[in-house]
Amino acid sequence: MTDAKILDLYWERAEQAIYESQKAYGKYCYKIAWNILYSREDSDECVNDTWLRAWNAIPPSRPGRLALFLGTITRNLSLDRWKERRAMKRGKGEMELALDELAECLPDAHNTEAEVEAAELERLVNDFLCGLPERECNIFLRRYWYVEEYSEIARRYGMKLNTVKTSLFRTRGKLREYLEREGVIL
Repeated sequence: MTDAKILDLYWERAEQAIYESQKAYGKYCYKIAWNILYSREDSDECVNDTWLRAWNAIPPSRPGRLALFLGTITRNLSLDRWKERRAMKRGKGEMELALDELAECLPDAHNTEAEVEAAELERLVNDFLCGLPERECNIFLRRYWYVEEYSEIARRYGMKLNTVKTSLFRTRGKLREYLEREGVIL
């Protein structure tokens, strides 16, 4: 079933919308949750909560890209769950490590006091990512959006582990330089 038809089901308030969403995007959303939580129960719960959030959000909103919309909901729910259960043993430490890696090129949350500044930072990061070569952007997103392990990224792109780490290190450096040029205080 196409995304447009699934969205029509949400607008009609047909419960089949949830079934079709699960069928089309269940594995995708589960993978996002799993990469953050490394817990089957928590991942399942976040994915199930995704369908409820989508049900409550559509209508009034009508997302342009259903996969991105559902993935974002899953990611946010998973991050909230991760924060609740912040112990290092969960997630093999990947979430903590990924956030630490990004911390060196993003401003501290305490310095970003207004929502306007956060929105501007989001715009700048998106502009930066759009300017990257496709593969470099995909590697960056795999690590910091989907929280994939280095080894998984290396397998996906047929790269050596050290090449992935080096690519991410260089991209973080480029991001830091870009944000500094744009006047963001790190």
